[in-house]
Amino acid sequence: MKNMAIIPARAGSKGLKDKNIKLLNGKPMLAYTIEAAKESGLFEEIMVSTDSEKYAEIAKQWGASVPFLRPVELSNDTASSWDVVKYVIEKYKELGREFDTVALLQPTSPLRNSADIIKGYEIMKEKHANSVIAVCEAEHSPLWMNILPENHSMAGFIRPDAANVPRQSIPTYYRINGALYIVKVEYLMNSNDIYSDKSYALIMDKENSIDIDDMFDFKIASLILRDRKQ
Repeated sequence: MKNMAIIPARAGSKGLKDKNIKLLNGKPMLAYTIEAAKESGLFEEIMVSTDSEKYAEIAKQWGASVPFLRPVELSNDTASSWDVVKYVIEKYKELGREFDTVALLQPTSPLRNSADIIKGYEIMKEKHANSVIAVCEAEHSPLWMNILPENHSMAGFIRPDAANVPRQSIPTYYRINGALYIVKVEYLMNSNDIYSDKSYALIMDKENSIDIDDMFDFKIASLILRDRKQ
């Protein structure tokens, strides 16, 4: 089975400037994902999809391939990650290279490691899955969440059927953490829903599931990495 890893890393960021190459404890953030993919030993190709020559050079320095840059129409805020993945798959096909699976590894999940990726592929094989999506336990139960009206009234904030449920009796909820998506290429190219037929979860530790969107997330990731080195 031929596996390809795609690391999407377009330039710029509204929440945290140039976060994909921002130095996290001395290394560009995307380097952690490149290293995890390499250490897994699962991929025939590890490529970074970017619209930036600068990002491309950094990616190559850390061992990833960047055979082409991402087009402008796939480099804005509205572009779907899956549109980018499909574009990459088609471009590689034009270059004479085809793959059985593709793993989408977002660089904003630098604490996801090679063991997480290997486990995802083990689930893929065991379940004969079309897709495997990484999740982690939700920090807070959605039963204790709601929107607020303009006057911030708390009336009816918690549903009546959940109001008196003991905390220990609340079921465990999971959220998609964005760290790993594995999909069979044939299935992806013929489907718009990777969460349907034969889709399974990879449950990851919350610590490995940090998704860096702002400076707070960045600081937390930095502290965890520092602690791991001690």
